[in-house]
Amino acid sequence: MSTRLEHIKQIVSSLPETPGVYQYYNEDGLIIYVGKAKNLKRRVSSYFNKTQTSAKVNVLVKKIYDLKYIVVNTEADALLLENNLIKKYQPRYNILLKDGKTYPWLCITKEEFPRVFKSRQVFRGAEYFGPYSSVWVLDTLLELIKKIYPIRTCRLPLKEDSIAAGKYSVCLQYHIHNCLGCCVGYQKKDDYQKMIAEIKEIAKGNSRAITDYLLKEIQNLAGNYQFEKAQELKLKYDALLQYQSKTIITTTHDDDLDVFGYEEYDNIAYINILRISKGSIIQGFTIECHKKLDESKEELLAIAILELRSRLNSNSKQIIVPFLPELELNDTQISIPQKGDKKKLLDLSLQNVKQYRIDRLKQSEKLNLEQRSTQILKDLQNALHLDRLPMHIECFDNSNISGSDAVAACVVYRKAKPCKSDYRKYNIKTVQGPDDYASMREVVFRRYQRMINENTTLPDLIIADGGIGQMNAIRDIVVSQLGLSIPIAGLAKNDKHQTNELLFGFPPQAIGLKPTDNLFKFLSGIQDEVHRFAISFHREKRSKTQIHSELDEIKGIGEKTKSLLILHFKSVKRIQTAEKIELAEIVGNARASIIYEHFHPILTAPELKI
Repeated sequence: MSTRLEHIKQIVSSLPETPGVYQYYNEDGLIIYVGKAKNLKRRVSSYFNKTQTSAKVNVLVKKIYDLKYIVVNTEADALLLENNLIKKYQPRYNILLKDGKTYPWLCITKEEFPRVFKSRQVFRGAEYFGPYSSVWVLDTLLELIKKIYPIRTCRLPLKEDSIAAGKYSVCLQYHIHNCLGCCVGYQKKDDYQKMIAEIKEIAKGNSRAITDYLLKEIQNLAGNYQFEKAQELKLKYDALLQYQSKTIITTTHDDDLDVFGYEEYDNIAYINILRISKGSIIQGFTIECHKKLDESKEELLAIAILELRSRLNSNSKQIIVPFLPELELNDTQISIPQKGDKKKLLDLSLQNVKQYRIDRLKQSEKLNLEQRSTQILKDLQNALHLDRLPMHIECFDNSNISGSDAVAACVVYRKAKPCKSDYRKYNIKTVQGPDDYASMREVVFRRYQRMINENTTLPDLIIADGGIGQMNAIRDIVVSQLGLSIPIAGLAKNDKHQTNELLFGFPPQAIGLKPTDNLFKFLSGIQDEVHRFAISFHREKRSKTQIHSELDEIKGIGEKTKSLLILHFKSVKRIQTAEKIELAEIVGNARASIIYEHFHPILTAPELKI
């Protein structure tokens, strides 16, 4: 179980923060769930959070043994690809998109006088654009097209010879100016086809004509004070600008395609395949080819094409590649597209293979980092002769100036990494004057008494930022008073305030470490971190104390006035230099006079004696 989760979490940790579709596989290698995501890493991570409370999700997670994903350009693309994959594989745990419904297309028939309408089915004998994941956007597009272009809405089988024979008559749409009467020859075929050509350009995403029209209408309506209607058109205008009318996830080509992306790094080639069936992506897969000799990229791509097509049982007659491989296949065309749908699909495959390479490198780097962290903890365990790896380390430090504003800090390291959410800072409450040892005893007692009361997991090792005195202070509390058996170490500094030696045992003994050792650098980093955290807290507290002490000297103003002044001016120095009129805007004339006169006393000239 743990191996399964570790494998999945390793993949999740290196997922890209981009739109895409993820697929969960069970123990038998079957897809059990397909989902889409605006942010792959954030969405997939949510399944494995400890705070996940959904019983159904927990059941699904227990059955996940592997996951794969496909990167896309937009969330809309992810939605469409998710739909295609769910229809293809019918995963057990998918519900929302398994009902057989499909997204609508913009259909333009291939008649002599084509019709333009919305369709959820694709048949031969027409040209389709889309599909559209937003029905509202498609309806808006159709409405606006019909507003600009007076195309017919009837289903008459119009042909030039039947029109010339006078078989038809105009309908209501002609009389209300929604049609130019092509059925009776009032509009010629060439003129009608010109409108259709422009509509196709709009459907392809070249919508400048329609946006120009909308912009003029908005300006005209606003100029005539028809702001409500102008706002309605503005919403449609914005929708068309923001939405890409055509997604690259699907095409209208019926042919099956295999699209290959290729990228090399060091001695490894990464090859991705996107399988396209009936215009839709139905599968995505990436493999690695490790160079054993000095194989060319053309050889490697050829090997990968044969392997992937065999593994995925593909018999597609068209193969799209970024460069020509050393390969010839009977009855199969291999091409390098330069533009159009196929070029977009090739770009998407290249995007996926690049992301896969980045993910693999991240996983490798993370693995190396985890191995180094584990080795450091093993070195520390061996150096101190600990019973177990110190996976949870806590380090304490005090900070004060002659006993004033005394504070302390605790930093926490888990698996050799700082866990900042567990850091704690403390105001010293019971100690008067400069007594570091007493301060250490107070803070350590408060820390571990609370952890005992709350039944929180105690650390494997406690480190004092200091020498024998601090170690003894911690031991007095941890061992003698609380009865805990937690190992205690100390980090002593030299006269240059640099980490000098590691102390351990009672009586404490120096553990020989070289400054070049990774363990020494790790411990020095912990000491620097706890010192930084303690000092920053001490400065923050001292600054607040100084501010309040100076304002406390002003008679006649209370805490509310002080807070208003600090909130606005940020510092006492700015309050001192502020003009009376500035102060009055914040606290009123009477208090402004008191404050101003406090910082600008009127000097009375000495009385002259005659």
